[in-house]
Amino acid sequence: MNDQNRNSARSGGRAARRAARASALPDHLRPIRPGMSGGTLNVLSQQDMERIHNAALDALERIGLADAPQSGIDYLVGAGCILGEDRRIRFPRALVEDTLARANRSVTLYSRDGKTDLDLSGSRVHYGTAGAAVHMVDVEGREYRDSTVQDLHDAARICEQLDNIHFVQRPMVCRDIPDNRDMDLNTVYACCAGTFKHVGTSFTDPSFVKPAIEMLHLIAGGEDKWRERPFVSNSNCFVVPPMKFATESCLVMEECIKYGMPVLLLSAGMAGATAPSTVAGAIVQAVAECLAGLVYVNAVKPGAPAIFGTWPFGLDLRTGAMTGGSGEQALLTAGCAQMHRFYDLPGGAAAGIADSKLPDMQAGWEQMCSNVMAGLSGLNMVYEAAGMHASLLGFCHESLILSDDLIGQALRCVRGIEVNDETLALDQIAQVCLGGSGHYLGTDATLSRMQMDHVYPTYGDRTSPKEWAEIGKPDLVAKAKARKDQILADRSPARFDPVTDAAIRAQFNIFLRA
Repeated sequence: MNDQNRNSARSGGRAARRAARASALPDHLRPIRPGMSGGTLNVLSQQDMERIHNAALDALERIGLADAPQSGIDYLVGAGCILGEDRRIRFPRALVEDTLARANRSVTLYSRDGKTDLDLSGSRVHYGTAGAAVHMVDVEGREYRDSTVQDLHDAARICEQLDNIHFVQRPMVCRDIPDNRDMDLNTVYACCAGTFKHVGTSFTDPSFVKPAIEMLHLIAGGEDKWRERPFVSNSNCFVVPPMKFATESCLVMEECIKYGMPVLLLSAGMAGATAPSTVAGAIVQAVAECLAGLVYVNAVKPGAPAIFGTWPFGLDLRTGAMTGGSGEQALLTAGCAQMHRFYDLPGGAAAGIADSKLPDMQAGWEQMCSNVMAGLSGLNMVYEAAGMHASLLGFCHESLILSDDLIGQALRCVRGIEVNDETLALDQIAQVCLGGSGHYLGTDATLSRMQMDHVYPTYGDRTSPKEWAEIGKPDLVAKAKARKDQILADRSPARFDPVTDAAIRAQFNIFLRA
């Protein structure tokens, strides 16, 4: 073959590769995807985890938990717990160990359309929203305002379009709906009408669960279809740290279990206030409380799907302010993730929180630090990973969009480094260095893997200062706002069909416009 023919063949091959790169990669070749396995980061040794486990068992056996509702007392005592004269329920070690042995480890959080189901086995990692922010961040006015049901619906619509946001747990409160029942039901409606992805929500009263389930039956197409694939889970703060049951929330939990809704057992102590100030101590208390919750769930219904939600938060001991963006928070979350792996239980914790009030440099370092550590630690469900500001008081749509880029880089860290004959690249090195071009730019090997190995930012800017100036010095937040406006200009594909929507609106007081 002469040089001309060789160059033509090479050119045609590159053209074909360029065409292939322009099309979407199949899932198995994407550089990042939901449910990749983490667990390469271990902030605790095996001995550390065993000591935390034993300390948690000691706390449950010696101290126990107070304030269980009567139904909870009946369930727990029936399972083998001991009700003391001080009305605290204590948990024998053997009972806890037996519950751990038979707990449900095969939990899948379903999506409504079946395309984004979340397998929580092993150390599979998923990132999503959560929280109960009471404000929306206005990035243009640099101010905060009350959050509304439209804001919540818009957040779900945006999440539906973001590849690296894998689930949508309610990130804000609908402060324009004063009645708690209406607010809870509209929260379910607004989220499910905005996204097909799995939705998490809370209920303020146990009596609100049944009507919410009736709405979900309508959305699912019947009770049987709902029970087969429950696409909404209950985020349940079943404890009031330290070591007390939250009576109303426990009753909510019992109702949710009855109707087949998965439960997130959420223990959210504040280190130094409602939990010990040390990282290890805060983890011990969170583990103990969630073990108590696990016994409770399995006493109500053996094998009911539950997520081990150790959510201890950091505290600035000088001021009493929450420190969701601190290194201590990152360690708390990573340590909890390791304990979930220790128990081989589906688990969740909080990461990605910014104490910063706006999507700025402070927010960037705060969100990335804990999101990366959570993923590397193999946390199944990384809650509050996107959009949260002001230590959970504010939510920002633009930050949510920028977090898709941020989490993409975190997921690339989760994927890690593949070491095999191809990636060691010895043949490449020889080809380039021994009579080759002396560089790897444009080689077949480089081009063939540029999409499989590398994650490219959608909004992040990698241009040179000269190029940046030539294209008008684009602003990161402005890019996010433009993308937000583009998404919200279209109706959500997850909105219900007219017949279903009419049936829901005839039965419930829906605040969103039809």
